[in-house]
Amino acid sequence: MSGMKRNVVLALAVAAAVSAPTAFATNGYFQHGYGVKAQGMGGAGVAYPQDALAAATNPAGMALIGNRWDLGMSLFRPIRDTDISTANPTGTKYNAGSEINFFVPEFGYNSMVSSDMSFGVSVYGNGGMNTSYTKPIALFSNGAGAAATNAGVDLSQLFIAPTLAWKLSPGNAVGVSLNLAYQRFKATGLQNFNNTTQSSNPGHVTDNSYNGSTGVGLRLGWTGQVSSAVSVGATYQSKTKMSKFDKYSGLFAEQGEFDIPSNYAVGVALKATPGTVVALDVEKINYTDSKAVNNPLGPVSGAGQLQNTLGNNNGAGFGWQDMTVYKLGISHNVNSNLTLRAGWNHGAQPIPSKETFFNLLAPGVVEDHYTLGATWKVDKASEMSAMYMHAQEKEVKGSNSIPASFGGGEANLKMYQNSFGLAYNKTY
Repeated sequence: MSGMKRNVVLALAVAAAVSAPTAFATNGYFQHGYGVKAQGMGGAGVAYPQDALAAATNPAGMALIGNRWDLGMSLFRPIRDTDISTANPTGTKYNAGSEINFFVPEFGYNSMVSSDMSFGVSVYGNGGMNTSYTKPIALFSNGAGAAATNAGVDLSQLFIAPTLAWKLSPGNAVGVSLNLAYQRFKATGLQNFNNTTQSSNPGHVTDNSYNGSTGVGLRLGWTGQVSSAVSVGATYQSKTKMSKFDKYSGLFAEQGEFDIPSNYAVGVALKATPGTVVALDVEKINYTDSKAVNNPLGPVSGAGQLQNTLGNNNGAGFGWQDMTVYKLGISHNVNSNLTLRAGWNHGAQPIPSKETFFNLLAPGVVEDHYTLGATWKVDKASEMSAMYMHAQEKEVKGSNSIPASFGGGEANLKMYQNSFGLAYNKTY
């Protein structure tokens, strides 16, 4: 590339990196897929790389996509409602921020530095979670000792992933990405837990504005063509050890630690006809890697004191379990200028019914995602791609979720989602 073009690519990467922390996600708090093309196929892509966001799924794919760059943006709209049912059979309903739209950018660049080796960088939102309640939740903030504020959390995670990949033979490649991770978080409306009874570090629980955290991890991958019609792949991402959220050291277990969990996946892509590919991925997300995410609420004394004091090494958390996610997608070339895609993504949501109380703040309960996608060739070297995703409404009703010393009753969670994305794809 010319110096001018390299500067343009660098500027686009920086712009995507600056704005990417608006990400919001769906397989727990991870995105259902990475890159508009893969997102249109339910997120499948371990054995079927299509663009320079391939490193987010399997870095080996970067050796197979050639010289290109991709720039995209998705509009994400999660509709989430919760309610607390007590003696009142209708319960108290809370709007968790249904009217908020999220813009999720992505950028990827890849260059074949030799016939067998590529270097690229992928910039993307790894995941996130947001609730923005329009009023205080009395169980979290009743105004005692402090003015009650509206409850909510905002978590976002950004990856910048420089990637090297090598062709070992035609159709057979390995790759490695260095995941440079940044995340930020804030919480509001948790004054009832901002005291020495509930937290190991009062003053570092809520309403402390945004706090940033950084870390480094690795993603490894392999893909191979086992026949003219079948390709397979495998990928592993290490646990990303993150610096602590110091402003929230009295909220998250291990004095504010919030590590990004490891995950791994295998995939297969079948060329059913000369113009049709069917891809299937199976992914495991290890939320048990993060105590802040995995630790349960735990026992509560008759006086309403958390026995797993917030902020301690084994402090109370969200109680999320590991997830296994299935991603099935199809891509069909209608003609030389038009490709259509469709997909399905399913993963049993990670929140047990007994853990819905704290998850009023993080109701990531959707399970089934249905996707459509398309790519139009603009000219010999340029394309426009689009995708649509609908995550079907899912409700999780609490079961003994609110301790009796907190007043008893149940916390119930509900969510569905829509997303629309556009990307410009350029080869050179």
